[in-house]
Amino acid sequence: MKADDSAAGRLLGGDSFSMHEAIGGWRGFIESSAPGIAFVAAYVIVGGFRVPVIAAVAVMAVLVVARVIQRTPPTQALSGAIGVAIGAIWAWRSGDASGYFVPGLWLNAAYLAGILLSMAVGWPVVGIVMGLLRGEGTRWRANPAERRRFQLASAVLAAMFALRLAVQVPLLLADQTAVLGTVKLAMGVPLFALTLWGVWLLARDAGPAPATQDPPPTTR
Repeated sequence: MKADDSAAGRLLGGDSFSMHEAIGGWRGFIESSAPGIAFVAAYVIVGGFRVPVIAAVAVMAVLVVARVIQRTPPTQALSGAIGVAIGAIWAWRSGDASGYFVPGLWLNAAYLAGILLSMAVGWPVVGIVMGLLRGEGTRWRANPAERRRFQLASAVLAAMFALRLAVQVPLLLADQTAVLGTVKLAMGVPLFALTLWGVWLLARDAGPAPATQDPPPTTR
């Protein structure tokens, strides 16, 4: 997930959902998408793996430097830079442009496995996150309705990673690098933001049962 975890936490814990904030704002969206666009464009125009990798890394470097010069928080740009760097190294060592996307697919598989495991043991990851955000801790586990909501919300999150793998892995195996790059962009930040909205819709209605209060004393 190329998303600011703290921003995602603020969105899930808020009373309203902002799609603009979910994509990291227009600048965050551009920073997340530009290296991939540069990679695909260079691959289509030039081919090979060296020029596309160099193009993606160069664009990412410009974005990070721009953040530093403007003295704005470079957190999102740096997190994206790490992903680009790992993909670039993988592609360069394998000598294959499609290798640029392999680390991201492994990361999606790891997220999917982690979420499914959390659901299987009765500790859905969305419930853990929401418990921390609300200051509820683990009390939500004592409420069956709340647990079901968090299980369903976690399932929605897992479905996003599963869908990415189901669509992108066959493209990787078929060596459809340009198509894979385009699909990865579409299934990146936009799909994550839409999924986060779905998780928020489910999680916002999952709350602890209201505490019962003693009735006021009756006057005679």
